[in-house]
Order: sequence, then C-alpha cells, then structure tokens
Amino acid sequence: MSILTVEGLHKNYGPIQALKGISFSVPKGAVFGILGPNGSGKTTLLGIIMDVLKASAGTYKLFDEIPAAHHRRQIGTLLETPNFYHYLNAVENLSIAAAIKGRGENDIDQVLHTVSLDQRKLSRFSTYSLGMKQRLAIASSLLGDPDVLVFDEPTNGLDPVGIVEIRELIKKLNKAGKTIIMASHLLDEVEKVCTHVAILQKGTLITHGHVDEILVHEDIVEAGAEDPARLLAVLQEYNGPTKVYSHEQYVELLFPKGVANLASLNRFCFEKGITLNHLRVRKKSLEAKFFELTNASTNNRTPQPIK
Repeated sequence: MSILTVEGLHKNYGPIQALKGISFSVPKGAVFGILGPNGSGKTTLLGIIMDVLKASAGTYKLFDEIPAAHHRRQIGTLLETPNFYHYLNAVENLSIAAAIKGRGENDIDQVLHTVSLDQRKLSRFSTYSLGMKQRLAIASSLLGDPDVLVFDEPTNGLDPVGIVEIRELIKKLNKAGKTIIMASHLLDEVEKVCTHVAILQKGTLITHGHVDEILVHEDIVEAGAEDPARLLAVLQEYNGPTKVYSHEQYVELLFPKGVANLASLNRFCFEKGITLNHLRVRKKSLEAKFFELTNASTNNRTPQPIK
C-alpha cells in the first residue's frame, strides 16, 4: 500500500515553476524525507498534498485513493511555526487544538507522554525551550491518533540538543507504526532518520528511493599506513578498484558495489611490505551524494530515478 502517490505534479506562480512534473510514492511504514535546499519546492509540495495549495497540473492519491476529507483526518501535520497561546499550559493549548480539529480531546495525556512533556504539562508555553515547543507542536499533530504524520522542517531553528530530541521522537513514532513524511534541508538529519528520500532541486525531482539504494552505488574502502605516499603507490597496482586516490589521512579505493574484499586487500599490502593500521568500508554520505546528484542535474546529466 502506498500512503502517497504523486504523478506529474506541476505548480506555477505566474512564470515561476515551483514544481516541474514531480512523481514518486511513499510506502506505508516509511520515514520519507523530501530533501532539498530552500526554494527547491518542498513546502509547495506539502501544501498541495494537504490541500492548502492547488496544483497547476498532475495528480496525487492518498492511501491509494482520490484524496477526500476523511483521508486527511488520518494525517497529522506540522507545516509551519506552531501557534500556541504563551500564557496557557500544554494541556490547555492542546484542548484548544483538539476542539478546533474536532477530535483528540481524550488523547491529550497520552500524546504529552509520547513527546516526553508529561512532567511539564502544567507549565506555561512561554517557559518552554524551542525544542519543547516543537515537541508540543508534534503532540498536537498526534491528536486523534493519525496513521500518517507530515512535518515541514521539524528541526528548523533548534539547537543541537533540540535536534537530537526531535530526531529520536521521529524514530520513536515510526517504530510505533506511524508513516512519516518530512521535508528538510538538513542532509545529516535526513540520513539519520529517513528510510526513503526524494531529492529536489529548483522544483525538479533529481532522484528518489530507499536511502541505502541512493547512497550505495559503490563501496568506498579507506586504507591507512605509516607511509601514506608509499601506500598510495602500492594500491595503484591493485586490481579491482575503479579509482584510487589520497583523501585526508587515508587512501581511498572505489569498488563496484559488493566487489570490495578487505581480506584480499590486506594480504596484498602485507605481501608488498606494508602493514595497514586502518581498513574499513565507508558508505558515501548523503551530503556527498546530494552534491554529486545536483551537480549532475545542473550539467544536464539527470540520473535515473531509483525505484
């Protein structure tokens, strides 16, 4: 079952094309990251999905059906800066949110426990840290026990402690069975919490798929020794890698995915009189892959989507 299926979505603001034929699907149970720099179309895309904006062209489905009001009642959202009353406490603010939604009044204690605010539920909103305020906003999105959560930049503006709190909360909610769709420009955070990702650049979908499939097209092996220059010269004689180069304190070798054999590489170096003090396979970071993909797109070498 697909929670969300997007087919050829376009959104124009006069001559400006905010979205250019976006197509992808979000599987049930995923943490799906919509990744891109500011201005890439992430917020516009979420606005269309939640019926805040109308698409210029294209279609989308929710839960494999044409979207309707009852579908959106199964979705909890955090699309903008939370709007709570500063002089009210968490319970009072969530009571108002539940009344506006028409559901979730009996969920308040439970959602406050879920976001770890039960000990501060009677404290005024004005006394909360930024991370606590964001967790209260997520608690509000949980009212009515929705199956799907949609977050726009959930860690935006938070300090490192607040970012970690939200990251762990997203993992916790997903483990509890929620499908989560989140837009972010923070590559590191997407890599740490998301199972799937769609990468946007200036309204164009660069690629999409499982995070591991997008990141791992090749094995990167790091090798280290006391004499890096000699190690580099020796490894350039080794058969198998597509590229051998010096990177910071290590020599790196690129292999086709699944080809790298660390035991063979270690034995080769030993036979050449080099004892390795470092040897590991490293996954390419999402940041490196993102710049690789967006640079390819800029040069009109758009990669094929990963299904």
